[in-house]
Amino acid sequence: MELSKRLARVQPSATLSINAKAQQLRREGVRVVNFAVGEPDFDTPAHVKQAAVQALHFDRTRYTPVSGIPELKQAVCDWIRDFYGLNYSPSSVLVSCGGKHAIYNVLQAILNPGDEVIIPAPYWVSYPEMVALCDGVPVIVDCDFEKDYKLTPALLENAITDKTRLVILNSPSNPTGCYYDRDELVELVAVLNKHPHVTVLSDDIYSHILFNNRKWVNVAMVDETMLPRTVIIQAVSKTYAMTGWRIGFAVGPEEIISAASTVQSQSTSNPCSIAQWAAIAALRGDQTCVARMAEEFENRCQYLVERLRQIPGVKCVEPQGAFYAFPDVSAFYGKKYDGIVVRNSVEMAEYLIDKANVAVVPGSAFGNDRCIRLSFALSWNELEEGLNRIDTALKALR
Repeated sequence: MELSKRLARVQPSATLSINAKAQQLRREGVRVVNFAVGEPDFDTPAHVKQAAVQALHFDRTRYTPVSGIPELKQAVCDWIRDFYGLNYSPSSVLVSCGGKHAIYNVLQAILNPGDEVIIPAPYWVSYPEMVALCDGVPVIVDCDFEKDYKLTPALLENAITDKTRLVILNSPSNPTGCYYDRDELVELVAVLNKHPHVTVLSDDIYSHILFNNRKWVNVAMVDETMLPRTVIIQAVSKTYAMTGWRIGFAVGPEEIISAASTVQSQSTSNPCSIAQWAAIAALRGDQTCVARMAEEFENRCQYLVERLRQIPGVKCVEPQGAFYAFPDVSAFYGKKYDGIVVRNSVEMAEYLIDKANVAVVPGSAFGNDRCIRLSFALSWNELEEGLNRIDTALKALR
């Protein structure tokens, strides 16, 4: 059978494949430290789980409106108002099966064949692939280590053409943890204001995990003229340790949200009804759990970065949020183990899983082959043991 030609342009998720290999080794009895995991290691808050139980008790198990139940859409508007200082109506909200689904729906709604999408690299693995699935053109803009892997005004200006439809901004970033502050966003918006045909997809999925008392800000918050050209992506996944509940949101101009809702209506239809009621409890309930998780991630980040920088040859930008580090390990490329040369990030990841039983994600999946991605959503014992293994393994390369 002949498959769709567009699939030839799409690669499977590297994070999922690495996770699968780590899980297989664990099933075989091997003790693996898994730095590849992309989800909080905390339990979903008790009041959120209780809301799901209550939803079951009240038989809230039927189909819901395609774009989400009105109660949740209003909760999203209130949450955005309180956190962003921006006002949206429920008609500007689409509830989807996770943030990833929300992004895909928006891209399907606004991209035509040949439309260009600017994606700063390093990037989240799925951005280019989703653009390709929409017959769009991913325009990868390489960002420098010295600039904390962030898009600069000059890089943005040079990347924009008449075919540019969208810019994707992810802050704090997966995989680097880098965050755009207000001054940096003001400079980027100054460029975007010269090109009114360009829309921004602001992937804010890690917005509540910020370090060093940083304050949340995105492009629509620094300049109200960007509101009609900005789509915000959010979810309960990372903020409330609800990755498996699969509830995400797209918030933005009603025309785009309505079109994305139409896409969803002909694919998945509504998200899980029970998870929607649980998400209301997350957004409207006690937020102490959010601050507690962010504080713990910050402490782990400091430890992990300090340990990585103690390994001769490793360079690492300090994350400013999220729960990932993206160390540059290219100084070890060309070195050998058992007569085998490690030449790139894929082979480095294979070396670490095979010889140290440590799972990491190759940086090539994120658009930078010099690096590997490590999640610090792990226990302290796992962090220490895993970093000890990485230290030993890297020093063993000759």
